[in-house]
Amino acid sequence: MLKRDVYIKVFLLAVVCVVVLAGCGKKTPPPETQVTGEGLGPAESLETAATEESLTGEGRTSAPMLPVYFAFDSARIEGDQVERLEKNGAFLKSHPDINVRIEGNCDPRGTKEYNLALGERRAQSARRYLINLGIDGKRLSTISWGEEKLLLFGHDELSWAQDRRDDFVIMK
Repeated sequence: MLKRDVYIKVFLLAVVCVVVLAGCGKKTPPPETQVTGEGLGPAESLETAATEESLTGEGRTSAPMLPVYFAFDSARIEGDQVERLEKNGAFLKSHPDINVRIEGNCDPRGTKEYNLALGERRAQSARRYLINLGIDGKRLSTISWGEEKLLLFGHDELSWAQDRRDDFVIMK
């Protein structure tokens, strides 16, 4: 009889845990910033908002530049991402009148504070690389969005990989 009571209590505890966990709400994604100038976030202004024509299909990077993607929990520029950054540098060298904001982004894993710091390290890493390529640092600003500007809201490696990036936005 005592064993049966223990099994019943364990079963009821498991049911309660499942119900509680199922009731936990998921984080709702932040509303996307519109690129038309209406509904801009607090850190953006009409002068710095990219136009729809200047966006590529990758990230929120202004054409013809390319976003740079990072490994999980890393701010190191590796592999084929070096080539992307060098193409961005070549574009900036051929257009000395253009200023760029490098926007560091993270996937939603990790705390908000950690992701803001990681996004800043990513943006600074790309900035240093471009400066080493000969781009004047005065033309390059950085900001970290952390996990605030996700491209994909899935909970899988493909979505997370797209969110671990630096975007290069032309400033007007």
